[in-house]
Amino acid sequence: VQLQASGGGLVQPGGSLRLSCAASGFTLDDYAIGWFRQAPGKEREGVSCINSSGSSTYYADSVKGRFTISKDNAKHTMYLQMSSLKPEDTAVYYCAADRRVDPDSSGSYICHGGMHYWGKGTLVTVSS
Repeated sequence: VQLQASGGGLVQPGGSLRLSCAASGFTLDDYAIGWFRQAPGKEREGVSCINSSGSSTYYADSVKGRFTISKDNAKHTMYLQMSSLKPEDTAVYYCAADRRVDPDSSGSYICHGGMHYWGKGTLVTVSS
């Protein structure tokens, strides 16, 4: 069971990036998924999470209207589309998945709880 994140890099302020996270050894159909980030000197925070039924999505206030979480069950891949990037978005981004939570759990609950499977991070640097 493995999650592999990719898509990070250096981008100018105002630019866009799409992060991908491929699951191997399991499918994402029955999993709540989420993206988290950790900036230097700061604690890890939940950026966006969605429950397995798709009925509830959470976005941190700092990314609302700029980031979009999605997943493609057929490709076993989740995504985080990031636009209008700001220097304060600079962080290592991690993807995560969990099947233990109720399918209709709120996205906020998922993002603030513990996740079962974690991918290695991908670094996003927003700088001119």
